[in-house]
Amino acid sequence: MPTSAVSPRSEHVAASPRTATTSAGLPTEEPGIDAWRSFLTAHARITRRLDEELQAAHGLSLAEYDALLQIAHAPGRRVRMNVLAERVILSRSGITRLVDRLEAAGSDERMACSTDARGQEAVLTPVGLDRLRVAATTHLDGVRRYFLDRLDADDLAGLEASLRRVADPLASATHPTHEGCPPAEG
Repeated sequence: MPTSAVSPRSEHVAASPRTATTSAGLPTEEPGIDAWRSFLTAHARITRRLDEELQAAHGLSLAEYDALLQIAHAPGRRVRMNVLAERVILSRSGITRLVDRLEAAGSDERMACSTDARGQEAVLTPVGLDRLRVAATTHLDGVRRYFLDRLDADDLAGLEASLRRVADPLASATHPTHEGCPPAEG
């Protein structure tokens, strides 16, 4: 291949002792890439199946279930929208649309923050808590069947430790200091 057709990035990749290039100038397999692909495939297949089961049984998407769960576990069953977005790994506009759908179904309500006029909280309603409790059986049964039952205790412990080493350093450095609105000063 003529050197003029090689980008600076591919020159760097080609020069790496761990990576060779194909005749098309694309990197070949790096050590560990099969583990990465297996992780992506397992995640996609499991989450797709869990989503399908929740939709069929409860008319609730996996993302909606996750949002309800996050709100339910927050103090007072209320959480700021930006915190909820971070926890369910959605953009601000994505969490707004998701909370809108939950609100239309009566599962949550959005309330203005009493101490910060710019802030809003998602608050779990009794209807939302009931929906979450009923859907939890379906969700946890799927988690058991598709994940927990396929791994032994040592596999699970190793996987948890490994994934924490990957995920923890990538957590946002701008974590909000509170889940809900700060209390009004009395």
